[in-house]
Amino acid sequence: MWGVSGLGKKSVVLLPGTEEILHTMGEQIKMARLRRRLSAELVAERAGISRATLWAVEKGFPSVSIGIYAAALHSLNGMDSDLLLIAKDDELGRKLQDLELPIRKRAPQKRVESQKH
Repeated sequence: MWGVSGLGKKSVVLLPGTEEILHTMGEQIKMARLRRRLSAELVAERAGISRATLWAVEKGFPSVSIGIYAAALHSLNGMDSDLLLIAKDDELGRKLQDLELPIRKRAPQKRVESQKH
């Protein structure tokens, strides 16, 4: 759900569980940066974003676009490919899809009668 903040920017209203997921993702991005011993300034420069925006990414702010998250991950030596794992194994969706698949019945076989002249 979108709301409008006092500054006229769009803000996102999320469920607490989703907020926690974003927060954890931000922490994981920060830890990946620290494990690589990369400064925030360097990662921000590589990603083409400001240091403040990188800070928002590492905090898991929902107002940061997914493109910015992808740029930040890419600046960590190509970690943006991890985004391909999102919804990859959609077990529930596949089960629901399977339930709606039509069961095809075979057409009755045509009998060929022998013709005698």
